[in-house]
Amino acid sequence: MPPRPRTTGPGQLNAAAQLADQLQQAGYTKRDIARIIDRDPSLVSQFYTKNKGAAFVPALRQVLAAVQSAGITDLPELTALAARHITRRTTAAGTRARVRSKAVLITSTGSGTGRVGAQAIASGSSRLRPLIAEAARQGLRLAFTVRLAKTGYVHPSGSRTDSPGIRRDVIQRADHTEERSYGSAQTGGHDAADFARRVDATGGDVTAAVHQWLVETGRIRPDAHILHLEVRTWRPR
Repeated sequence: MPPRPRTTGPGQLNAAAQLADQLQQAGYTKRDIARIIDRDPSLVSQFYTKNKGAAFVPALRQVLAAVQSAGITDLPELTALAARHITRRTTAAGTRARVRSKAVLITSTGSGTGRVGAQAIASGSSRLRPLIAEAARQGLRLAFTVRLAKTGYVHPSGSRTDSPGIRRDVIQRADHTEERSYGSAQTGGHDAADFARRVDATGGDVTAAVHQWLVETGRIRPDAHILHLEVRTWRPR
């Protein structure tokens, strides 16, 4: 398939970025737009930085029209609308190109680990969602470690009320942040299916689901920001 022609000049936004801008003006975030076209949020950013997104222009136009003219605001409904106007690119041989995706690696013992940093956390830690979903499907347990500013925690460092029975102590860092773990094989951990439901309830935002649990259980302050997130899984005995 020949490369698509560039539709912008120096300093100009391409059509996908212009449509994304209009959707953001209508109240949608880049993360919302990514969900609507069923892609990673990083792709929406590349509309602006790498001139990508030409394949999604027809879908984005239909979505924008639905928002502006029909008053449709429901994300699942907009996602279904966009799907009808997204066609997968073809290879030079004329066959459909494969969509690249990362495999979810969970061993036969149920052991799996996923980590994300600040950039992925800001976009909802979406790369951790398949790990949690697969752990739920297999009936596994999970634990997670978060890092945030010391002032974001409700309980003092090392408090057994905050994270009882955790083998690893609190890790304090020079930048005034702390890492704390919640759940372990020794304490039974958390039900992966329960966390998968929490993630689904937040529209796939793993960061929001973990943050919500930490606030609900009185472990962090509502305005605390997660800076690092790690999820670990295992098979219960």
